[in-house]
Amino acid sequence: MFLSVLSAAGTDPDPTKTPKPVTLDDAHESAQNAASWVEENWSTWLAIGLRILLIVVIAMVLRVLVRRTITKFIDRMNRTAQAVDGTALGGLLVNVERRRQRSQAIGSVLRSVASFLILGTAALMVLSAFEINLAPLLASAGVAGVAIGFGARNLVTDFLSGVFMILEDQYGVGDSIDAGVASGEVVEVGLRVTKLRGDAGEIWYVRNGEVKRIGNLSQGWSTAGVDVTVRSDEDLDKVKRVLGEVGERIGKDEPWNEQLWGPVEVLGLDSVLLDQMVVRVSAKTMPGKSLGVERELRWRIKRAFDEEGIRIVGGLPLPLEEGPAADPTAGVAAPSAYASTTSPQSMTASPIPPPPNLSK
Repeated sequence: MFLSVLSAAGTDPDPTKTPKPVTLDDAHESAQNAASWVEENWSTWLAIGLRILLIVVIAMVLRVLVRRTITKFIDRMNRTAQAVDGTALGGLLVNVERRRQRSQAIGSVLRSVASFLILGTAALMVLSAFEINLAPLLASAGVAGVAIGFGARNLVTDFLSGVFMILEDQYGVGDSIDAGVASGEVVEVGLRVTKLRGDAGEIWYVRNGEVKRIGNLSQGWSTAGVDVTVRSDEDLDKVKRVLGEVGERIGKDEPWNEQLWGPVEVLGLDSVLLDQMVVRVSAKTMPGKSLGVERELRWRIKRAFDEEGIRIVGGLPLPLEEGPAADPTAGVAAPSAYASTTSPQSMTASPIPPPPNLSK
């Protein structure tokens, strides 16, 4: 109706002409036309409104149910971790705090993905209820997504790598890892960047997409290995007995008895050379505790060897037996006959002078 009025005003051949005054009959006719238009379309409006309201209600209810289900699943994971911790199996698994952080990260990612899918689908359905053609919108969104994907491919790679690292539990906070580009203790695990603290205290920010391999030194168990180098003339039975006693004592003392997950074993000779022998000592320890156990083993082995008189390579040389005093003139050379110019040997070795010139 308004369009017809505007079109009629726009096609008036004489715009300077005075408009016709609106009478009561014209107003009554316009009101009747508007009422008839509303009466004809109110059902359509009501249907569209109810449809939109139903879509919004279903989307919100579904979002709440999905998020609550994910939260309950994460809480069940935490309770399972708390029940396992403290048992023999719990020593082989990650601690409760690490499991809690990992489950929270997984829950946050799942809740965000679920909300995006549900609300995005609801928004598209609302637009379709208004009879809006979604094909150009979806095509534009696809082109924009491809452009953003090419422009931010490193960011997408880092994000996806971080998600899979968390889901697969490759490492967590407190683990000592070797990420290839850097190594150290994990301080923070993010979806894009992993933060490591090096041996000298430095902080390394490693992008998850750049990590090609992970060496986790804090999962399962570690091995403490010590190579004991002794002289080749030492008694091997005595060396083995002393090493066994050291391993037995360290397995009973605290806190080493908790860090050792197996007895200290003397594996035997690792190599035999002309002047030395290498005896290998090994023990299974808690993850990340092998270096401390190795230092303590070296300390105790050195003290035990000193008490038993076992010499290691590089120690003090053996004392020499005392004999008669050496002749001080033994290093003086005998006088030579060539030292004197009048000796027959010196005259024989001297060159013959040339004959005199007789032509003069």
